[in-house]
Amino acid sequence: MEKKSRESTGFLIKQRAFLKLYIITNIENGRWYGLQLLDELRKEFKTLGFEPQHSEVYRALHELEDEEEILTKVRIKVDGAKRKEVIVYKIKDSEKAKAYKKLVKIDIDRSEQLLRKALSENF
Repeated sequence: MEKKSRESTGFLIKQRAFLKLYIITNIENGRWYGLQLLDELRKEFKTLGFEPQHSEVYRALHELEDEEEILTKVRIKVDGAKRKEVIVYKIKDSEKAKAYKKLVKIDIDRSEQLLRKALSENF
């Protein structure tokens, strides 16, 4: 099966690419539970009126794991619990993560320029 590469529409950055960027950065910074990532993203963007949906965050996580092969899931035992395990996400390929972030940066820069142009010419 051929891997899909992230393609730009030439307009604003897509939501899932935006979420994937934040997921990668959060995992790099030690936040690696799925629900922890969701809570962190919601808290981070609440003041801006953006509330990432559970399904979108998990789709982004799954794509980063299955399609981009940037993340991997690891099961760890919960301290003090005999049989309880949790799934955590870790960076599987740091070079792919770095390359993905570089591509998204290009989209963010272009999006920022488009928005600045719209603000300056219309308001």
